[in-house]
Amino acid sequence: MLRVVKRLCVGLLLTAIFAPSGFAQTALTWQEIRVKFEAANPTLRAGQIGIDESRAQEITANLRPNPNMTILADQIDPFSGGPPHGPFAYLLASGTVNFLWERQHKRGLRLESAQKGTAVISSGQADLERNLLFNLRGAFVGALQEKAILGLAKENLAYYDHVLDVNRERYKAGGIAQVDLKRLELQRVQYLSDLQTAEVNLRIAKIQLLMLLNDQTPVEQFDVIGPFDFSGQIPPLSDIRQAALDTRPDLRAVLQSVDKAKTDYRLAVANGSTDPILGFDGGRNPPIDQYVGFSVSIPLRIFDRNQGEKRRTQLDIDRNDKLAAATRAQVFNDVDSAYATVNSTVILLKPYKDQYLEEASSVRDTIAFSYQHGAASLLDFLNAQADYRSVQVNYLNLVASYLNAASQLNLAVGREVIQ
Repeated sequence: MLRVVKRLCVGLLLTAIFAPSGFAQTALTWQEIRVKFEAANPTLRAGQIGIDESRAQEITANLRPNPNMTILADQIDPFSGGPPHGPFAYLLASGTVNFLWERQHKRGLRLESAQKGTAVISSGQADLERNLLFNLRGAFVGALQEKAILGLAKENLAYYDHVLDVNRERYKAGGIAQVDLKRLELQRVQYLSDLQTAEVNLRIAKIQLLMLLNDQTPVEQFDVIGPFDFSGQIPPLSDIRQAALDTRPDLRAVLQSVDKAKTDYRLAVANGSTDPILGFDGGRNPPIDQYVGFSVSIPLRIFDRNQGEKRRTQLDIDRNDKLAAATRAQVFNDVDSAYATVNSTVILLKPYKDQYLEEASSVRDTIAFSYQHGAASLLDFLNAQADYRSVQVNYLNLVASYLNAASQLNLAVGREVIQ
């Protein structure tokens, strides 16, 4: 019994030790977030089903016409008129098989049109994924931004608490007035407010990201990780333009639509041709015991009933050509605008990283040291603290702007050209 109690206590102790690990946050990288999104997002999965439906239509388009069979039993005479005879004495039995012979490669053109339709839908699915990934990337960057701001708020509060501790000692030693100490303590509310706001914003950013992932993981157990920084190296605009022309799925879709429209026109012309019906029949017709025969039925094209479809498909080629030109112009507009935004953000970020951040930190520390030794006023100290906080927050917001602009450029190109 004692041994059982000991084992039970050991088991409870191990459970208490390892239980928190089950609720630890799972920090996911961008690639892991993207894989989860592509596997679980219901909008993407619905679009994939649409592609499968289009492939099923290819099967229908490639179907061959079935032959028709007719069985005839004629000249059954159950009536008593005329010379004596049985009801089946004059029976005429025959069978006929008819088959539609499609000319001008109609079946092949139907299949080709359906396959090109599937290609257009697949490109549309890729374009849908491109736009959804942009939204996902924006939510991911937002979570990283709020994490960075939360870290800054914690750092500022810890630094300010240290300053308060030093000045409390100074107050006890008679180095500062009580009113100055109270003003310092009141200022701490701002840093507490920053910390609380950052925690709420980070939670909201995680909730939005979980919504896009269609994930029911509790917010407390979900986290993201990744570089929150910028790169001054941007590929040349000409290379990015060419990459967009080669990659953008919406441009590829309209070009495929042009090709499909040409196939549809060829199919409309082929459908205007006549398709003969070939027939074979055999039977018995007394006094002929057995016989066979052949037939060909050819529709007379006195009126062309396919002129409207020919004209429509020909106009559709021109329409898709113009849509392709408009989409190509839109691609250049998207790339050039996003490139200008990225470049402008980098220009703003470089002096922050090279100069402003270090200067703000240096000024804050210098003023704090001077204030603690009576060489600077309380107002100078509070202003230096506020300036440091403002510069740091501005820098983090600019980094987030850069990452969002890079995401916009990746959206404009159709693939990641800036990680």
